[in-house]
Amino acid sequence: MAVEIQLAYEGQLRCRAEHGPSHATLTTDAPVDNHGKGESFSPTDLVATALGACVMTIMGIVAERHSLDITGTQVRVSKEMVQQPVRRIARLPVTVTIPADKAAKLNEADRAKLINASKHCPVHQSLNPEIDMPIDIVFADAASS
Repeated sequence: MAVEIQLAYEGQLRCRAEHGPSHATLTTDAPVDNHGKGESFSPTDLVATALGACVMTIMGIVAERHSLDITGTQVRVSKEMVQQPVRRIARLPVTVTIPADKAAKLNEADRAKLINASKHCPVHQSLNPEIDMPIDIVFADAASS
């Protein structure tokens, strides 16, 4: 089943996107370093956001399937651009941090399931393999909280 996203150019390098099924909207803006105002997510920021949300969603599906509680887990994605030979995303390192109280309840098999799930995110599988996209899963301990 296809999902349609409708976009309208609002001028000044800004677009408004509407998600067909839900009618939710979001605005994009070109970044300051590429002629924009940087007042909202840039299109490449949305790629980084999609990657982080996808990794977390797939981990959440596996967690729910196995009755694991990873509520409060945080994901950080850092988007690194290059200018040569063309402007593009070069690197999207992802760090997933599972809170200490949740991590303490996960055995090695549970942790392995979550780590494996993170590697099966459809966004990660869909992006250009030239983009470096390491995924680091941190199981916090009480000392680091």
